[in-house]
Amino acid sequence: MKAEWKFDLENIDWNTVSHLYKIAPLGDKKPEDLRTVFGNSRYTCFAFRGGQLIGAGRALADGVDCAYICDVVVHPECQGTGIGKGIMKRLMELSRGHKKIILYSNPGKEGFYEKLGFRSMKTAMAIFQDQAAAAARGFI
Repeated sequence: MKAEWKFDLENIDWNTVSHLYKIAPLGDKKPEDLRTVFGNSRYTCFAFRGGQLIGAGRALADGVDCAYICDVVVHPECQGTGIGKGIMKRLMELSRGHKKIILYSNPGKEGFYEKLGFRSMKTAMAIFQDQAAAAARGFI
């Protein structure tokens, strides 16, 4: 599927981004929180079709050692069309040169990321704000 790509935050409608995460479904993320986390990310990527937002993602990075790709989302009607792969490839290219690029995925999506070259880590650990919810969703 063809998409128009945008890599900055100019003219992004954060209510639309929030709605996209809700319907994907990847959680209830408040527009103001999304504005903050995307604004604090080194790299951002947005996919549009006909002027409508169909995907997004971001990467935190330090410029040398580590880049962390997170919050990759694709509109349900566009999942399986290459948009997610396109977002990932662009974020990976922007992150190129870092010693490692990491991410964590929703359970069941590991195969998608393995096809892009990611491998499971044996040492990944996390503290979640809501540990019970993280366990219920299969993250821990």
